[in-house]
Amino acid sequence: MAMKLDRGSMQTMAEINVTPLVDVMLVLLVIFIVTAPLLVPQSMKVNLPKTVELNKAVPTKNSVLAVDSNGHIQFDGKAINDSELVEIFKAKAGPNFQVQIQADQAVPYGRVAEIMALAQTNGVTKISFATTSNIKRKLPYK
Repeated sequence: MAMKLDRGSMQTMAEINVTPLVDVMLVLLVIFIVTAPLLVPQSMKVNLPKTVELNKAVPTKNSVLAVDSNGHIQFDGKAINDSELVEIFKAKAGPNFQVQIQADQAVPYGRVAEIMALAQTNGVTKISFATTSNIKRKLPYK
């Protein structure tokens, strides 16, 4: 018996199955992600210089700048305006001077940005912000 082949009924498959390709690529990606952090410290052989450890930290002079909900400012408990604040910043600016800004929640961001710009343009490089925690802690004696 001879087998008859009908060329019209046989269609060639023109699509490539990409599922195995994606699987292999994902495995390679995971391997590179895991091994890359391990390779960098070993490939860069850096001998760091040895120095004497300094235990004393440079004390910073913290000043509190409070901004109320209307945008009025107080510097270390004394009500001042923007021009007085500029003069204070110019006088106290230095590497050991830090300003802690305590802004009311209702103060517009623009007002706080103005105060930060005044500090930066007048030499104040260390600015911190005070917030309160919304987590209530249980006291051990209650």
